[in-house]
Amino acid sequence: MIGYAVIFGMACLALALGLNLWRLLKGPSIGDRILAMDTMVINTIAIILLIGIANESGSFFEAALLLAMVGFVGTVAYCKFLLRGDIIE
Repeated sequence: MIGYAVIFGMACLALALGLNLWRLLKGPSIGDRILAMDTMVINTIAIILLIGIANESGSFFEAALLLAMVGFVGTVAYCKFLLRGDIIE
């Protein structure tokens, strides 16, 4: 039963990633594109977690945690660059 749930979750996340990619390419403003990229990172984290559940492996959860930290720092850097024009003061 868990296998069907993982497959359904993967399909939903694939659809979400496709819609995020569309927003990333067609976004009317740079803020929309940054938000789409952040949402894509969150969806990628969810896919990694689903793979970890399917494989019953704990290393995927650590990879998801690392990607979450890198994604957060990347989003903050993009926003800071958008507001100030530089990242490091």
